[in-house]
Amino acid sequence: MMEHPENSEAYKGLLVNKGIEQPASVNPYLKAQRKAKKRELSVDDYVDGIRNGSVTILSRAVTLVESVKPDHQAIAQEVIEKCLPFSGRSVRVGISGVPGAGKSTSIDVFGLHVLEQGGKLAVLAIDPSSERSKGSILGDKTRMEKLSVHPDSFIRPSPAAGSLGGVARKTRETIILCEAAGFDKIFVETVGVGQSETAVHSMVDFFLLIQLAGTGDELQGIKRGIMEMADGIVINKADGNNIDKAKLAATQYRNALHLFPAPDSGWTPQILTYSGFYNIGVKEIWDMVYEYIGFVKTNGYFDYRRREQSKYWMYESINEQLKDGFYNNGKVKAVLQEKEQLVLNDGLTSFVAAKELLDTYFKDLRQ
Repeated sequence: MMEHPENSEAYKGLLVNKGIEQPASVNPYLKAQRKAKKRELSVDDYVDGIRNGSVTILSRAVTLVESVKPDHQAIAQEVIEKCLPFSGRSVRVGISGVPGAGKSTSIDVFGLHVLEQGGKLAVLAIDPSSERSKGSILGDKTRMEKLSVHPDSFIRPSPAAGSLGGVARKTRETIILCEAAGFDKIFVETVGVGQSETAVHSMVDFFLLIQLAGTGDELQGIKRGIMEMADGIVINKADGNNIDKAKLAATQYRNALHLFPAPDSGWTPQILTYSGFYNIGVKEIWDMVYEYIGFVKTNGYFDYRRREQSKYWMYESINEQLKDGFYNNGKVKAVLQEKEQLVLNDGLTSFVAAKELLDTYFKDLRQ
């Protein structure tokens, strides 16, 4: 067969040169330069690395915690167990607010402020996952420009992945690992206002709610459940023409708080205004946070709340294990699609289908 058919008699006058021999498309030296595969770490390697403050090993441990693979989960639980005695010595702050309230920008400013006092800061930012693609942008880190390059900060965006109200299921375990690594301040940022606040409230010492003024009806921001959880409420973007609106909104929130029962902590939540963009009023916010921590440590509420949180997460872990056990049960898996189709085709009600599936599961456990 002719190498170039264009050189045949049918194409007189057209001559195609043979050309030069082309090198291989893959660099022959690339193989030798390829990055060595990551060495598998033992539980002790993880614990020692975390205790020595290695951010790389901490990141790998958090990835194990977030993994759904059973073997990863087994290692992660051992690591958490061994890190537990070195945890609990941080101040945990939950930060929430409506989308667009400036949470990430505020965290950037807040983080730099607290790091000026010394210590180390871990930011656990929960990113909402798409219900369609199940993917997350994980872009919070890009909005924390100064904090993300600070040597004493660790920012870990995690996908919500369909867990309770968008809060990453393993955030509490990640807090333990961060504390064992020497991070004495932990920020937990939620995806927005909703059920996620309940879960974050159950893992932090101080719950900070960021609100906006001048966006319409300020009373829309006064939702009883969220307001009752907040230990402090701050009105962001109190700058320029918005200062008077921010002050008015603060007054409305103060008036609303008087209608609620007093918190169990005995602390009266404060309402402050600030500007995250211009770094105005940030010191006052952190003076309030530290004043609260001092107040609840003195009256014993700090330790009481930590114990109550541990109890809450015991029950959450039970619920999670039961749920996983149900959906991973072989007999349930075998009939789940069939029951689903019956419900879709009106052959069974949702409640009857659920009962039959649960009966299948418990019957299998008894055998």
